[in-house]
Amino acid sequence: MLVEPRVVKAYPFNLLLSLVPGQMNGDLVAKDSSDNKRGHLRKADEISSVFDFKCRVSSEHLVALGKPNCLEFPRLAIMVAKKTNRLAVRRNYMRRVVREGFRKNRTNLISLDIVMRVTKSFKKQDFILINQEINQIFNKLLKCRAS
Repeated sequence: MLVEPRVVKAYPFNLLLSLVPGQMNGDLVAKDSSDNKRGHLRKADEISSVFDFKCRVSSEHLVALGKPNCLEFPRLAIMVAKKTNRLAVRRNYMRRVVREGFRKNRTNLISLDIVMRVTKSFKKQDFILINQEINQIFNKLLKCRAS
């Protein structure tokens, strides 16, 4: 039995290196790397420098701190304390909602480091309200870029 070799096409460097099997014909498909790890604030000194900058915007459920960075892309850190909600599943849901709002507003937030802290728990019923809060916060954080 003869087996055809898989054809791997050349992809631009801005695509993720990991390839996944395609759905239909077995070709390899590259994943988009627009949501990779470079958009996250990881180190404690990076996060503390955002706290020191003192550009703060708050709403009912969220507090955001912003600081301009010298990079060409925004970075995000999300903080959800166990005090906010005891269940890890709910804290992870809150992180996902904030991360999705960041992803949707990423083009407007060029060169900002942002720390989002969830201060009050929210559930799936509050999704529309939370999205509106996130959009308002990101719009207000744009003034941090000018200062």
